[in-house]
Amino acid sequence: MNLKELSKRLGLSQTTVSRALNGYPEVGEKTKERVLQMAAELNYRPNRFAKSLATGKTGHIGFIYPVERNLLITPLFNEFLGGITKLLVEKDMDLTIMPVLAEEELQAYKNLSRSGRVDGVVLSTPQLNDPRIELINDMGLPFIVHGRTHNTADNTPPTDLPFSYIDIDNKGAFEHATQLLIDMGHERIALVNDDPRFTFAYHRLIGYQAALNSQHISFDPRLVYTVEMTEEQGYQAALRALNRAQPPTAFIASSVILALGIKRAIRHIGEKPGERISVIAHDDELPYLQANKFDPPLTTVASSIAQAGYAVGHSLYSIIESGNRHCHQRLLDVDLIVRGSTGPGPNQT
Repeated sequence: MNLKELSKRLGLSQTTVSRALNGYPEVGEKTKERVLQMAAELNYRPNRFAKSLATGKTGHIGFIYPVERNLLITPLFNEFLGGITKLLVEKDMDLTIMPVLAEEELQAYKNLSRSGRVDGVVLSTPQLNDPRIELINDMGLPFIVHGRTHNTADNTPPTDLPFSYIDIDNKGAFEHATQLLIDMGHERIALVNDDPRFTFAYHRLIGYQAALNSQHISFDPRLVYTVEMTEEQGYQAALRALNRAQPPTAFIASSVILALGIKRAIRHIGEKPGERISVIAHDDELPYLQANKFDPPLTTVASSIAQAGYAVGHSLYSIIESGNRHCHQRLLDVDLIVRGSTGPGPNQT
């Protein structure tokens, strides 16, 4: 089945059928429905190259990442990509992944935009005052950010920035997690976090601080540990904290993977997580690392990164189809799920 034969069976011109298949607004809805139904019945799929010529679109979205970050071996990144690719399969699109050196990342976006190889790009792990936002916006290339940025110079609220993003409420999630521990009687609460140059980690830090401030508990920077998101780094950070003269009675971790290391450190000193020392972690709902299967089950602030990937892909597709006129800004829900890794603190009456 080809376009010529499909057009003949429908009694329409090839131009009308092509425009109907590609969603041109000048084609009437009844005609469009008739064409799509016949195409489905005959299992007709437009030639990708011909479709590109007709629409001016490549059917590709781009993702550029610095090789120094080793994203392709990171479980969270693979889950995120899984969500994006699920959407791409539905929309018959492809993904172009470009590894570059960190110092060449900005130039790579310029080159990609000039080449016309992709219809839009996804930006991941934004930093404070991220230079990529303004660069890509000025180039006119459709894009969406997984996360937000934050102008620390004038403290511009992230939701007022004119770019599309899908994010979770990291500040609110970690504020609620810290408040839960305070309500349980904990005051010496350690935060094991990623580098606060990344916006998600910065928002988690200020959420943690906000909860302490609201209860008039002094913020102690020595209880904040900035580490890579690995089990070993979580273990080493927790061990340093637990060997202090006044160790923390609770930990909040920026990932379940860090929480694995923290729980190992707690057991290393002869304690059991959830008894005298509590643990809360952010959970991206990885299918092979389920917080409810831990011993004890892990209290979490949870939001699916795979669902976030799908939402990012869906929004970028809509932006591309709108001719880069739409702006999508959305915060995904974060659930606080209390399980056995949290218990009363020493100040609980």
